[in-house]
Amino acid sequence: MPSSERPKHFSMIRSFQLADFFTLGNAACGVVAVFFAMLYIESRSVVHFFSSAGMMAGAFIFDVLDGRIARWRHQHSPFGRELDSLADILSFGIAPAALGFAAGLHGGWDWIALTYFVCCGVSRLARFNVTAETLSAGADKVAYFEGTPIPTSIVLVGVLLLAAWTGRLGEDLYWGVWTVGPWKLHPLALLFVLSGSLMISKTLRIPKI
Repeated sequence: MPSSERPKHFSMIRSFQLADFFTLGNAACGVVAVFFAMLYIESRSVVHFFSSAGMMAGAFIFDVLDGRIARWRHQHSPFGRELDSLADILSFGIAPAALGFAAGLHGGWDWIALTYFVCCGVSRLARFNVTAETLSAGADKVAYFEGTPIPTSIVLVGVLLLAAWTGRLGEDLYWGVWTVGPWKLHPLALLFVLSGSLMISKTLRIPKI
C-alpha cells in the first residue's frame, strides 16, 4: 500500500519517541487508579483502596522515567510536553481527587475543595507548557518550577494511604467533620486546597533537579 494511502494512525504511532510510551504508562496507571477508587466505593475492600494508591505510585515512577529518558536521548518535543501534561492531570489531579472522594470526602465543601485542587492542577500544567521555553532559556530542561509540580500530590495519596492503613476512612477520617453553613467539611480536604494553592503560586520557585 502506498505511504499516502496508509491509515494516519500508523504515522502517529511512528512519531512516538521512547519516552512517550513511558508517559502513556503514566496515563494508564492514572486511569486504573480511578477505576480502583470506584471499585472501593462499591466493595469497601481496602485492597481496592491500596491498589488505587499503588497505581498512582506506579504513575509517579513512569513520570520520573519518561523525563530521564527524554533527556538521555535528547528527544524533547512540544508533543511530548503536551502528552506529559495530559497524563499528569489524570494521575496526579483526577486520580488523587477520586481517591479522596472514595475515602469519605463527600461533604459539599469537600466537593469544592477537590474540584479546586483539580482546577489548580490543570492551570498549573497549562501555565508550565506556555512558559516552558522561556524558563528553560535554551537548555534541555527548565531551571526551576513556578509553584509545586503536580506530581507532589503523591504526598496526599500517602496521607490517604496512611488513613486506610490505620482504619481511618469514611466517618473516621482524620480530624473529623465540621458543619459550615449548609454543608459539611472534612478538615482533611483542606490539604487538597493547600496542595492546589501551592501549585498555582507564582512566588514559589523550586529548582528542577
